[in-house]
Amino acid sequence: MPSETPETAGPTGTREPDVSVVVAVYNTMPYLTTCLDSLVGQSIGRDRMEVVAVDDGSTDGGGAELDRFAEEYPDVVTVLRQPNSGGPAAPSNRALDVASGRYVYFVGADDHLGPEALERMVAAADEWGSDVLVGKMEGVNGREIRQDLFTENRPDVDLYDSPLPWLLSNCKLFRRDLVERHKLRFPEHMRIGSDQPFTIEACVRAGKISVLADYTCYYAMLREDDGNITQGTVDVYTRLECAERLFDFVAGLIEPGPRRDRITHRHAKWELTKPLREGLLQLDDDARRDVCARVGALVERHVSDEVLALLPIRRRVRLRLAQHGEVDRLCDAIQADADGKRFPIALKEGRAYYAYQGFEDPDANLPGELYEITKGLRRRLLDEVRAVGARHAGGDLEVTVRTPFTGPGAEDPATVRLTLAGRGTEQRVELNAVDRAAGEEGLTFTVRIPLALLVGPARTRHTLRLAVDASGRTHDIPVPADLSGPRGELVWHRARPHRLSVTQADKPGTVIETRPVRPARAVARRVRRATSLGGK
Repeated sequence: MPSETPETAGPTGTREPDVSVVVAVYNTMPYLTTCLDSLVGQSIGRDRMEVVAVDDGSTDGGGAELDRFAEEYPDVVTVLRQPNSGGPAAPSNRALDVASGRYVYFVGADDHLGPEALERMVAAADEWGSDVLVGKMEGVNGREIRQDLFTENRPDVDLYDSPLPWLLSNCKLFRRDLVERHKLRFPEHMRIGSDQPFTIEACVRAGKISVLADYTCYYAMLREDDGNITQGTVDVYTRLECAERLFDFVAGLIEPGPRRDRITHRHAKWELTKPLREGLLQLDDDARRDVCARVGALVERHVSDEVLALLPIRRRVRLRLAQHGEVDRLCDAIQADADGKRFPIALKEGRAYYAYQGFEDPDANLPGELYEITKGLRRRLLDEVRAVGARHAGGDLEVTVRTPFTGPGAEDPATVRLTLAGRGTEQRVELNAVDRAAGEEGLTFTVRIPLALLVGPARTRHTLRLAVDASGRTHDIPVPADLSGPRGELVWHRARPHRLSVTQADKPGTVIETRPVRPARAVARRVRRATSLGGK
């Protein structure tokens, strides 16, 4: 091995590379090997980069693996060691203290880079004059990474008018002069989320933020052992403390108004609602009340009504319940969601409401607009509406459809209606319900479709559609099927035989298909059937 102290191995910063790659390491084997291989194999060349890896007290052999790379690549890899600090902030700060590159780039020790990542990002940052550059990221093994920031190369993006607030990890290229000029470091008291204050302030202070989208620079791994620090199991109080510190940090950095709201929208949707999940149910009563009080205080201080209105209904209702101290109702909501309970959609006075926990409960005292579905109604309908029965009866086809609708509007045929659409045509035929059954979980109704609307001289195909008038517009969807209906059943219309089938297709939903049958075959089938019944 090269000459080293017990705490340090590798180069000592005698040169000024283009980029310093910082890797905080704690128990990430075997992913660490892939990560380091991707770094030493970068096309930028080893003379233009350095890797500063800090072993934060690994116990899985990661330290020995770092030593192996430092020995094989002594002019590239520097290894620092320290006792475990409990999070990535301290090792990242220690690496920053010795980094010497013009740029610094942070890589998770369980992730890896594309072969040309550093070369392309440094070249782009130099060309565009970027203080912060975001290289395209992709998830691996099911890890989800938002892609709307990476639709095209963007030499200059606005933190407050782009998807960037939803991608606040530190896996970006930062101009080191920016980092040192503003003394940017990671808050070591945060076990999780410590990269966000660093990234947010760097983006606020940056003269230019850029996006390199034409090459996948970063591959974010979802570990098989749930070992990702932000993806694995984290206790409620750790998540709550993270949210508190993020909100306070942003409040101290950005003036109140639309710009701050762009950042707090993300924190309200993600970090603030995470303590209000199933982990809350595992706490005792006193701890539940404490968590709710602290979440409620954050809502009161930092979450405007405008931001709250942007959140999904379940999340904003949970936050309001916490703010109002409704611990039991909040826990009931969390348990209902954990049990997969479905809540109906109330149609009232031309508007649609998701009848979630506390809806129209006078004791909860929550306003109706908190539950109003202002967007996403179509998606909810596709999830909830189903054709649940179909049968040939008396020369007609009867189809039964289950919907989640309750309230006065559900009983109005002009508000909720089924239509029949012919294939390849925009024409719709409204269908009259022969039975409507309203219940607490929704409306179920049956329509009778005359065969005359379905059959023709050749094969026909129709789809069943549901139309709902709410919030000033008509929401029209194909009706998905969850049924066992006729499959090739022989039916007669005006003394002519046809085959009738009701099936489910991926896109059009419930499909009703007929095709004429040659008379000779139909007569033969009737004769065989009569014979089998003994001439009856």
